[in-house]
Amino acid sequence: MNKNINEQEDRLKRLKLIQDLGLNPYADKFAKTHQATDIKNLKLDTAVKVAGRVMLFRNMGKIAFAHIQDFSGKLQVVFKNDVLNQDDYKNITKMIDLGDFIGVAGKVFKTQKGEVSVLVEKYQFLSKALRPLPEKWHGLKDQEAKYRQRYLDLITSQDTRDRFNFRSDFIWELRKFYKDQGFYEIETPVLCNSASGALAKPFITHHNSLDLDVYLRIAPEIYLKEAIIGGYEKIFEVARVFRNEGMDPGHLQDFTMVEHYCAYWDYQDNMKFTEEMLSSIIKKLKGTTKIEIINREGKSVTVDFKPPWKKVSFKDLITTDCGIDIDKFSDAQSLRQEIKKKKIKIEDMDKLGRGNLIDALYKEVSRAKIINPTFLLHHPIDLSPLARKNNDDPTVADRFQLIVNGWEILNAYSELIDPLDQKERLEKQAQDKERGDEEAMSKDDEYIKAMEYGMPPISGWGMGVERIVALLTQQSNLRDVVLFPLMRPEKSDE
Repeated sequence: MNKNINEQEDRLKRLKLIQDLGLNPYADKFAKTHQATDIKNLKLDTAVKVAGRVMLFRNMGKIAFAHIQDFSGKLQVVFKNDVLNQDDYKNITKMIDLGDFIGVAGKVFKTQKGEVSVLVEKYQFLSKALRPLPEKWHGLKDQEAKYRQRYLDLITSQDTRDRFNFRSDFIWELRKFYKDQGFYEIETPVLCNSASGALAKPFITHHNSLDLDVYLRIAPEIYLKEAIIGGYEKIFEVARVFRNEGMDPGHLQDFTMVEHYCAYWDYQDNMKFTEEMLSSIIKKLKGTTKIEIINREGKSVTVDFKPPWKKVSFKDLITTDCGIDIDKFSDAQSLRQEIKKKKIKIEDMDKLGRGNLIDALYKEVSRAKIINPTFLLHHPIDLSPLARKNNDDPTVADRFQLIVNGWEILNAYSELIDPLDQKERLEKQAQDKERGDEEAMSKDDEYIKAMEYGMPPISGWGMGVERIVALLTQQSNLRDVVLFPLMRPEKSDE
């Protein structure tokens, strides 16, 4: 700490030096002509103006070398006392600290070692950094520090910058694919009167002007389907959603979800669309559908997103993995007894309704075993309160999830469009909530009212952006693909 304080004091002295020289240590602008990585592709002797953060500075007496970094990467710039006037050369060597921003004008040339650089003819001091960067050569090592001070992680790690650039590119490619397929992007409310659209515990806040408790949305689903009722046929939203649930490497309390809905599709149409969309985006961004991922044991394995993907039913998967045929247990109590008989432990088992109990059983005995892209089909109907019953087997829903590496990447189904059936199912969910199931869905009378005006056949789909991005960038913790994850406040030691 004393070392950092001393270095900050030195930087403040150099700040005063800049001011004493009549220079502005915090400039208003600089007219860049090129990014750092553009320079290597230019002809020698091309005049350029570049700017960035100083990451290295070596004064050799009559010549000084600096590496400046902008968003594109790093570039070497060279100061010579016979190119600059001697006062300017002397001043730059006295003013500069690692982390400072400078702008330079000069010409592209090659050093004696063959490195394409910029020979500085003029420079402008742009911004003085008053704190030192972490470990000059290695960046941040502490994982919590990376989350708390992501800006330092971005400055010092090209891998981190690449990861978040990939996330941005992935979302843009999603939007482009939707646009090319005739979808419209719309926006829905974050503050809601009812926490509907998913089985999850909501965040509650208070609206002062209305003197009303409201929920942060757990999904945009209900409003998107109301837009279909209103006449849209193909819509999607990139939505921030909030679920007040436990924190672990595979779950976040606020995250980005993409949802789409298409009138006149069923879940089979949606599966084909999903395969086409994800396989084409992955191939475009990665150059191949074969991706190296990190499995649950921390080992690198290859998965292939080339269609067609494997399909397996919910019932068959659970039966294979633990020997419980869920169809034989029509209520939560009898299923609980069988789970206990098999000595399978599930947290808060006695509070869960049958649907969430089945979901918890699947997560305990099956989910982690699924590595390659797999469509999990035909979930029990009481686990899918918004999904359409299957025509051949009304105890299951026309639903699928995409599971990769034990993570549920997306969830989709043929939507329930019968308002009477929907009302009955939501009433059952409300009863489960009253009995203590915090993840059960609330009753939503406004949505039922909208349904009663008539809905076309619909298939809907929701995908967590963090999960697919984490998978494709070999991250085992979702917070590694969130630029600024929520952290518990840190006590100041200053």
